[in-house]
Amino acid sequence: MPRTALPNLALIATGGTIAGAAASATDVVGYTAGTLGADTLLAAVPQLRELANIRAEQLFNLDSKDMGPGHWLALAQRVQALAQDDGIDGIVITHGTDTLEETAAFLALTVVTTKPVVLTAAMRPATALSADGPMNLYEAVSVAAHGESVGRGVLVSFAGEIHAALGLCKSHIQRLAAFVNDTTGPIGRSHPVRYFAPVPSGKAARFAIPPEAAPLPRVDILYVGAGTSPDLLDIVTSAGARGIVLTLAGNGSMPATWEDAVRRTTAAGIPVIRASRAGAGGVGPKAQDSDWGTHAAGGLPASQARVALMLALTSPNSTTLDRLFGSY
Repeated sequence: MPRTALPNLALIATGGTIAGAAASATDVVGYTAGTLGADTLLAAVPQLRELANIRAEQLFNLDSKDMGPGHWLALAQRVQALAQDDGIDGIVITHGTDTLEETAAFLALTVVTTKPVVLTAAMRPATALSADGPMNLYEAVSVAAHGESVGRGVLVSFAGEIHAALGLCKSHIQRLAAFVNDTTGPIGRSHPVRYFAPVPSGKAARFAIPPEAAPLPRVDILYVGAGTSPDLLDIVTSAGARGIVLTLAGNGSMPATWEDAVRRTTAAGIPVIRASRAGAGGVGPKAQDSDWGTHAAGGLPASQARVALMLALTSPNSTTLDRLFGSY
């Protein structure tokens, strides 16, 4: 039988530990992220040519701790343009782990395509003994090249698992399997590629990609520990925050000392989202939300709830915030 033509994939490199380098092969801490280019990443995994024809480009080369809304906008626009190219069957993005969950959420909420869009990263720099980046990249390309990845939205392939972008959270600072999605769990495995469920039919709220010339509105995350002062609300709103995500205890439990300040904030037209500082479990709505003017984050961690709220504030015709966060 004739060999089936390989799919054509685009690789967008943005930096991160997967492109990091250190002076010593045993140094997995004192390295510089975003050092190596896209071509070097591909050259380290010659087996990729057996999976797909890959066209690589370097959009940025950053430590992902320095990634911000401007980078999300540029990346989303580039991904959308590639997704509309009839010569491209899927897209792989290399990224740093520290803020991968925010970038993945932004793409999931804005990019419109049935083509696979797969992010991956690494916990060890490329120069390390037993670097995990090459295998993660191989598996991400495998996922993007696989026919069953079509229509599943933005995915994250990492440490042998496939995750949905929304609900994703980096849960450990050292383990190679650093990501979890408490909302869905892993939706598949990446070596060999196998999905555990059919292609989802439901649709979460989506937003148009804002123009780069229009900065996303400022949304701040406040971590509320025992006894933390609600004065923080006045500080961030005075500084220009147009929305606030509270990282609260338990099921987004509001301290009594915060209630008046929160009511005052929401009455001023500044949305407040209740998220949780717990490592797992979605935050559900409470009867008091109508009194406080707050909204539960649902299955999104605080980092991704912030991204969703930033986009919601750019879309005057979007659904209500309760419906927005309830869809996750």
